[in-house]
Amino acid sequence: MNVSTPGGRIQVRWDEGGSATALGQLPFFAEYLEVTGVFDRWVDGCPMTYTSPNAPDTVDVLGTWLLSILDGQRRYAHITGLRGDGVAPEILGMNKIISDESLRRALAHLAPTQDKRCSETEQADRKAKLAQSTAWMDTALNESTSEALHAPWILDVDTTVKLLYGNQTGAEVGYNPTKPGRPSHTLHTYWISNIRMVLDVEVQDGKSGSAKHSLPRMRQLIERLTPEERPVLVRGDNAFGNERAMAFLRRHQQ
Repeated sequence: MNVSTPGGRIQVRWDEGGSATALGQLPFFAEYLEVTGVFDRWVDGCPMTYTSPNAPDTVDVLGTWLLSILDGQRRYAHITGLRGDGVAPEILGMNKIISDESLRRALAHLAPTQDKRCSETEQADRKAKLAQSTAWMDTALNESTSEALHAPWILDVDTTVKLLYGNQTGAEVGYNPTKPGRPSHTLHTYWISNIRMVLDVEVQDGKSGSAKHSLPRMRQLIERLTPEERPVLVRGDNAFGNERAMAFLRRHQQ
C-alpha cells in the first residue's frame, strides 16, 4: 500500500514470514504525523539555533529523539542501535540519525542548566532559552490534549519517584520507598483521569516530593485554561489537603 509521510510517499509491503520490529508500524504513524502536520509544526516551532555550518539540522535532532522514544529507549547510548536503520530517517524526512553525543548536546542547548560560575548575562540568557523551550513544548503538548477538555473531566495530580544511576542534574537523596539512600528525581504529573492523557509533567529534584512543589505548576495549568475547559474536580492524595492548595482551588471555584 502507499502511505504519505513527512519524507514523501512510500510503498509498504508486508512480509508475512518476517519478525516484528519495534519500528515496524512507523510508516503508519508517520502518515498520521504528515496528515495532521503535528511533526512539521513541532520542528518549525523549535527554538533551537546553531551557528556552526557542521551542526545537525533541527529535523535530524528532533527526529532522532522521536525515533529513540518510539523504540522504547531510556538512555542516550541506546541510540547507537538505530544508526544502521536507513529507512526510518527517510520516512520522517531526515538526513540522518545523529549520534547520542550530538543529541545530548542539542537537548542541553534547548534546556540549559543554571551554573553559579556563569556571569549574570549568561544566566539571564540561559533562563530566556529555557523559557522559550518550555513554551515550545507546552504548545505541542496542549495541542494533543485540548480537544479532550471540552467534556467534563477530572484532573489527577500525582507524584512519582524515579531512581537515578550515575550523575544527573537534580539527583538528590529524598523520599524513596524502594531504595532508601538512592538519589532520585521527582516527577509531578497532571493527568486527565481515566483516559490517562498527560496534560503536563515537571521533573524536580529528589527532595521536592511534597504537594507544595506541585502547586505552582498546577496553578499555571488551571489558570491557562478557559472556564469551559477547566476540570470539574481536582484530585490528589491527602498531602494536597493543606490551606495553601485549598485556598487556591476555592478562589478558582474548583
